[in-house]
Amino acid sequence: MYFPVRFLALALAASAAPVLAHAADITGAGSSFAAPIYGAWGADSRSSIGVSLNYQTVGSSAGQNQILAKTVDFGASDVPMDAQKLDAAHLFQFPTVMGGIVPVVNVPGVPAGSLQLDGPTLAAIYRGDIEQWNDPKIAALNPGLKLPDTAIATVHRADGSGTTAVFTSYLARVSPEWKAAQGSGASISWPGGIGARGNDGVAASVRNTEGAIGYVEYAFAANTHMATVKLKNHSGAFVAAGLDSFSRAAEAADWKGASHFAVDLIDTNGAGAWPIVSPTYVLVYVPTAQAEHGAAVRKFFGHALQDGDKAANRLDYVPVPANVKADILQKWDSAK
Repeated sequence: MYFPVRFLALALAASAAPVLAHAADITGAGSSFAAPIYGAWGADSRSSIGVSLNYQTVGSSAGQNQILAKTVDFGASDVPMDAQKLDAAHLFQFPTVMGGIVPVVNVPGVPAGSLQLDGPTLAAIYRGDIEQWNDPKIAALNPGLKLPDTAIATVHRADGSGTTAVFTSYLARVSPEWKAAQGSGASISWPGGIGARGNDGVAASVRNTEGAIGYVEYAFAANTHMATVKLKNHSGAFVAAGLDSFSRAAEAADWKGASHFAVDLIDTNGAGAWPIVSPTYVLVYVPTAQAEHGAAVRKFFGHALQDGDKAANRLDYVPVPANVKADILQKWDSAK
């Protein structure tokens, strides 16, 4: 995943600014989606609790690999690690914040935010089964909206990413045809369309291609003023992407039944819930004392989970529910 330069600057701030004397240095690596919030939390923790963070934005897969190789104090991944691998490696996994993936479009004559789609139609578009924006299936979802006869150009990530894993998981959930033929994952064999690297590449392709549709993280779409669509959720209502609809998805999720906190936020059955939401995760070694700087990592994330909600909201993330945070910290302290 990828964020604009001004966001990434936050992630680098923890290592670029002078370190206070006697501050504990910790290192993390992985998710670029999570880089802005870890940068903001790192800047605060340096001054408030004396823990300085050096975070490397290398992607979710590399984040998992680096914590398994014990080259960092924590790994960060938008895709949860397999439970058996976690147990074998003595790793503790927990979510830190949540965010949404949103379709972005460039449809001539259609006002931003007015286009409505449902999951099966979105999957059919990406499969190439729907080729024009005025197709009857799209028109049926948009009564009263004048749709052009413009050809649809689908845009997808060419690089492996957590964003693609979440987006394709949603398509596989709502479309049996997509599940059978394409499946889901950080990298898949796309039926066609334009491949682009990173959120910025997808955004550029959508902006420069009349009739294009792509998918990016919500924060990227919001801060670059891209036209998004409304999606029909599990309850049958068309909803707009935003912190409120992401929070409603989190509220409807089965947190208690989630193994290793790997909660499923795809197409949750909650009123007003956005259907494509996912947490981002941190992986640490347990017991904490066995990891170098482990106590400082626990102190950092304890402070972040308890006092970092304002920073999360400012950066368009949804905080983890308070009861889940308490469960995370209790289970971390007792993990073996």
